[in-house]
Amino acid sequence: PSRHYDAAAASILSVSRGGAVDVDDLYDEEYDEEYDSDADFDLDFEDMDMEANEGDFAENNTLERAWESWKKTPPFTQMYISLSIGATMLGFLTNNNEFPKILSLEWKPTLTKLQLWRPFTSFLNIGAFNLGYLMTAHFVWTYMSTLERLNHDKPYDFWLMIVFGCVSMVTGYSLLGLSPRFLGHNLSTFFVYVWSRYHEGLEVNMMELFNTRAEMLPWFFLAQTALLEGELPLLDMLGIVFGHIYHYCKTTNAIRTPKAVINWYMSDSKYSNMIREKYKVISSDFEMQ
Repeated sequence: PSRHYDAAAASILSVSRGGAVDVDDLYDEEYDEEYDSDADFDLDFEDMDMEANEGDFAENNTLERAWESWKKTPPFTQMYISLSIGATMLGFLTNNNEFPKILSLEWKPTLTKLQLWRPFTSFLNIGAFNLGYLMTAHFVWTYMSTLERLNHDKPYDFWLMIVFGCVSMVTGYSLLGLSPRFLGHNLSTFFVYVWSRYHEGLEVNMMELFNTRAEMLPWFFLAQTALLEGELPLLDMLGIVFGHIYHYCKTTNAIRTPKAVINWYMSDSKYSNMIREKYKVISSDFEMQ
């Protein structure tokens, strides 16, 4: 941010002495005072310039770190966040800051007009464009990218988790008659629960207030939602339920990535090679130095 500096200097010289006053001495005194004042002013100005430069440097450094973090974001997470931002900005500009209707889940046009993208694009809706959206997007970015990194050597297992979460939520929402506009938000709850089970026993700091174990994190957010909204967070609970089902099925080998997907990923096709190269960048972070 730009800074404005206001400088003002005023001096009143009064001499009250008995006898005559030497004009040369008076001039010398005035010159010395002006010189000292100018020196102080220049010093202060330089200090303020230095502070401004340090502030600009810190700001630039923060932006550089954020950009570097974004470039290191796993490919699927990067694609999801980018598409969500694009869809949200489209709604902001064309639909009064509401998610575009053409991307929302409606079964009639999906089945009768073959608008088959709707069950997928509905998960891009994590709220209207405001401060809450930015916080939720950062929240999703953090936990989703962490889960993708954990599966850097077998990204198809991460893809299976995404498919399981999306299919179970679309099915559950449809059977319960719930509004699909919460799908994206509850997908983040699903991520948090799965993340917490991967990191059981890990100490997590909650907003610099207290520490808790990772497995308690989804329940903390559940309680937070209940307190802030004053109602039972049923939708967040669905995200936790589906996350628990996925974790149970995964740990008991009840669900496995289809061999066809694994074979495609390991093949020499153009797109599989391109995707593997992207995951190699992530894998290098886990290599022993």
